[in-house]
Amino acid sequence: MSIFTPTNQIRLTNVAVVRMKKGGKRFEIACYKNKVMSWRSGTEKDLDEVLQTHSVFVNVSKGQMAKKDDLVKAFGTGDQTEICKQILSKGELQVSDKERQSQLETMFRDIASIVAEKCVNPDTKRPYTVSLIERAMKDIHYSVKPNKSTKQQALEVIRQLKETMEIQRAHMRLRLAVPAKEAKRLREKLKPLLQVVESEEFDEELEMVVLVDPGCFREIDELIRCETKGRGSLEVLSLKDVEEGDEKL
Repeated sequence: MSIFTPTNQIRLTNVAVVRMKKGGKRFEIACYKNKVMSWRSGTEKDLDEVLQTHSVFVNVSKGQMAKKDDLVKAFGTGDQTEICKQILSKGELQVSDKERQSQLETMFRDIASIVAEKCVNPDTKRPYTVSLIERAMKDIHYSVKPNKSTKQQALEVIRQLKETMEIQRAHMRLRLAVPAKEAKRLREKLKPLLQVVESEEFDEELEMVVLVDPGCFREIDELIRCETKGRGSLEVLSLKDVEEGDEKL
């Protein structure tokens, strides 16, 4: 005897549900477990690896699909893949308390690891250990935001930690060369972006070895390319200017 399943119902297993309320109605999407956070952090870019189906539901556990009219009214489109993306990025992941706690602890450690990897004590140039950063994050009562990527949160943590401890992003060491014709004008424009000028030679061209904040790299690169019309050069000598050994408090 065959069991009749209504056409607007789909049964799914091993599912993580992301829910969003919009226009007074509830919408849900069915995702693979552990993939939602990977999508939000940017480590997973293939939507098919995240979504079990490109369908929008009103109730995933009952397999009830959302009506197209309701979708258009709430989201302004009937394109279910686009709606799935919206729910995936802004919706609320439905997990048990135990799963949520485990997920927040993992994100907390990941944020601390990124901070430890990117930062140093500016006085000693030594990196901090992950456990020391975790302790400092607990001291400032940092609470993880599950909907934001760990990279974004790491930058926020660095900003907050600067108020309570000696910490800064490790500088990049760059060598830049600029034709003599543009050297003086360009040097003035670069000045605010450079942290330390380690060496400077001026002959047929201006050559400098400098330390910069990683956040300024793109701006420096664009400035040299545009102002010299491609005749200048920029070389990364080291991504992190650090001393050996870990920093201790």
